[in-house]
Amino acid sequence: MERRLQRRYVQLVQEHMNSSTRTAAGPSLLPAEGKAASATQAAWRFLNNERVEMAALAEPLRQAGRDAAAESPAEFVLLAHDWCKIDYSKHTAKRDILQLTHEHDIGYDLTTALLVDAHDGSPLAPMQVHVRTADTVYSTGKQIPHADDHHLDQLEPTMNEVESWDLPRQVVHVIDREADSLGDFRRWDELGHKFLVRCDDRRVLWEGESWLISEIADYFDREVAFKDVGEATHHGKTVRQEVAEADIVLHRPHKTRVKGKQIDVPGPPLPMRLIVTRLVDDDGYILGQWTLLTNVLGVEAYQIALWYYWRWKIESFFKLLKSHGQELEHWLQETGAAITRRLLVAAMACVVVWQLERDDSPEAEQAKTILMRLSGRSSKSTRPNTAPGLLAGYMALLSITDLLENTDCDLRTLTRLAKTALPFLDSS
Repeated sequence: MERRLQRRYVQLVQEHMNSSTRTAAGPSLLPAEGKAASATQAAWRFLNNERVEMAALAEPLRQAGRDAAAESPAEFVLLAHDWCKIDYSKHTAKRDILQLTHEHDIGYDLTTALLVDAHDGSPLAPMQVHVRTADTVYSTGKQIPHADDHHLDQLEPTMNEVESWDLPRQVVHVIDREADSLGDFRRWDELGHKFLVRCDDRRVLWEGESWLISEIADYFDREVAFKDVGEATHHGKTVRQEVAEADIVLHRPHKTRVKGKQIDVPGPPLPMRLIVTRLVDDDGYILGQWTLLTNVLGVEAYQIALWYYWRWKIESFFKLLKSHGQELEHWLQETGAAITRRLLVAAMACVVVWQLERDDSPEAEQAKTILMRLSGRSSKSTRPNTAPGLLAGYMALLSITDLLENTDCDLRTLTRLAKTALPFLDSS
């Protein structure tokens, strides 16, 4: 990215250091930026500039991911994959939106791969983004998916591209139940990829005999094979987490489609670890249970279960992009290309907040306290800092510092102006 565009990128990231409102048409403006119209025009030119490549916008995110992963004590780093809808059903100016499911389900389809710390579950950085429109897919990847590709077809190219990112830790791909596909498991394992997937019921070999996964889970329950591995949180309440595991083999043919017809394809037996994890309340009532398959060896079952639990950090990222921070679904850019560029800029603002959240130095703790006070947000005593609150506080702090550094105002002038505007503030 050329230097002029780089400067504009940095300024746009600063303008997205804010918890936006749904009525805001664009990024927040800093006091010294001049007229709103000229700043808005500059943002429009950047977001619609074809020379601003998606891969170039992804590189600062990937560098942040590399740096954060290098600081982690964990042997692995997690890459959580997920998909979500960007709802633009009320945006008539966008001509490239598509119908996702039913006739009222209109917008873009977003695919994201989020890097997550395998030590404590902290979100680090989004490393790959695809935005599917009615016409094409805008992507940060080397191999851009086709518009008609299934979600699973988007996974393997990203898995293969991970090696080019020079991450300092081995990657484990964590995916929800949509990726429960034996044919894909065999291919990913053959390519050397490590993965963790939530699975449905299927027939497997356990100790040489054929079992349904549900039957193995019931057996664990009857034989009291579940081990208590500590506390977890369920809907804000503290509960107990229990885990049991078995070494199983996926031995049956997998299914694929050839010319629209589903056929069975034989494949080699695939050894896997089956991990069953559940949450239990004080009365012994099972609040939730998940069955997981992984080809990762040498890691305790309870840690694998935590890895899957931390997959939900990508859902929190989607919320931060949408209703809890950036209000993505209310952006007024008129093309998928402009939306994708702005999304990558906004993602960098999220990464800055996550970096501050992870920092436990005295200076960072003081900064978080000040930012939350500047945000005007209330928070729980058990969680004094929130990402949306820190975003809102960042913009207030950036506005104050920008005003003091780039205008004739000083602190005394600002105090006098505040008292002039609101006389009751003057208690002298």
